[in-house]
Amino acid sequence: MTQNKSWMIPAAFFALAALANWSGRLWEMEDLARMAKPALMPLLAVTTVAAAGGIGSRGMRLLVCAQLFGWLGDVLLMRSGFGFFVGGMAAFLMGHLFYITLFGGKSWKGFGMKVWLPALAVMAAIVCGLVVAIGIKGALLGPMLVYGMILMLLIFSGLAGVIRFGGPWWWILSGALLFTFSDALIATGSFDALPFAGKDFVIMLTYVVAQAFLAAGALRLERPAA
Repeated sequence: MTQNKSWMIPAAFFALAALANWSGRLWEMEDLARMAKPALMPLLAVTTVAAAGGIGSRGMRLLVCAQLFGWLGDVLLMRSGFGFFVGGMAAFLMGHLFYITLFGGKSWKGFGMKVWLPALAVMAAIVCGLVVAIGIKGALLGPMLVYGMILMLLIFSGLAGVIRFGGPWWWILSGALLFTFSDALIATGSFDALPFAGKDFVIMLTYVVAQAFLAAGALRLERPAA
């Protein structure tokens, strides 16, 4: 995003880590996938900071916080067990809240209840439908409903930006949709719904691309002239 091209170096390592993870998932080389996964979000964070020329702006600080919580979620979900699953999803939820603060503050400004009430109704209906389809119940029902609504708010942030401004908001909306798709696949795996070959590969493919799209959109909002 700046004339300084130093961001291309960590970006190249990010791309290599992504390819290594995807290859490990696709060809069932678990050690390769596990080795590459923890490096993804730190490398993306370094790339975005270098591209922005620092973290002096509020938007960049929010972006990096979201990315670091993504890294924490990645690390926790590498471990098996209920506690690690809950911790990983909680870390991702925190990351989504930072994204919503960053994007929603720009795209929602000026919205009144005439917009919010039907939007919230539609989002709640989508979340309830997904929860029923996936088969979530018991103690996790409430937390997953909350998590689903947060994801819908992230999508709404991007959609509002696309409708009102266009441009870089397409990156943000695409990232939000891909992130939601990836998380939905994680949930289906955790609750024994919709099994299919290559699910882990699809989860990581859509997740990594989603994070990259959100970063690209945020950078373009920070430096619209670039």
